[in-house]
Amino acid sequence: MIKASKLAYEYIRRDEEGNVEGIVRALDGVDLDIKSGDFVAILGHNGSGKSTIAKEINAILEPTEGVLFVNNYDTSKEENIWDIRQSAGMVFQNPDNQLVASVVEEDVAFGPENLGVPTDEIILRVAEALEKVGMTAYRNSSPNHLSGGQKQRIAIAGILAMKPKCIVLDEPTAMLDPNGRKEVISTIHELNKKEGITILLITHYMDEVVGCDKVIVMDNGKVVMQGTPREIFSRPDEIKKHKLDLPQVTELADELAKEGVDMPKGILSIDEFVEAFTSRYAGK
Repeated sequence: MIKASKLAYEYIRRDEEGNVEGIVRALDGVDLDIKSGDFVAILGHNGSGKSTIAKEINAILEPTEGVLFVNNYDTSKEENIWDIRQSAGMVFQNPDNQLVASVVEEDVAFGPENLGVPTDEIILRVAEALEKVGMTAYRNSSPNHLSGGQKQRIAIAGILAMKPKCIVLDEPTAMLDPNGRKEVISTIHELNKKEGITILLITHYMDEVVGCDKVIVMDNGKVVMQGTPREIFSRPDEIKKHKLDLPQVTELADELAKEGVDMPKGILSIDEFVEAFTSRYAGK
């Protein structure tokens, strides 16, 4: 679905007066291989290059060096931009920036209308998209009256109505409360499992990546770690070296292990923690 080889992106940094300060290499030799149906999370501290990757995938930015293919379309070729943006939909941090209509169903219909989809087909797509994100009951509501999590689910529905093969979510829960975060993460997992949509989740919340197929860690524009969530979080010292935290339950298990408690590395959930602890210390 997404294939990058030696992908690089540079931009000119200027001061407040517009004078050139230097060239910033936001991406530096990135290789990616994301297969159709994968659920991949990208982690990294601010300035690591993870949001730049999202913009490259949606052809908002053009590679300075290397190549990037999305659904077999070369992102550096202008004639492919339309097909790329139909293949990979984008969901941003602030759902208010993606909501354009005063009624939910009109907002969801906006994308397919711009693609020239016939009216009868749009009606079906809107109904299907709202059902998939659990928002059918709000189809005649105003987005302004919805919670942050509900707004983000409507933004996702608007992307779904365009029938993408892949959805790129750039920190979609950054502005949401814990309940809104759970709603959105649950929704995208359902879309991945039931609809087979490729998901690329860019986030700084460690607990959101636990159920992913693969985790990519970025630092200074480079991919510095790759693996399953368990493989990545089994290397706590390396994670922290890249200015990232561990999921809370993983951190707790790691700290207990440092104090001599017999706990395995890479614990990802409370259930795993309880099972590991009780199996070793029950009855003692």
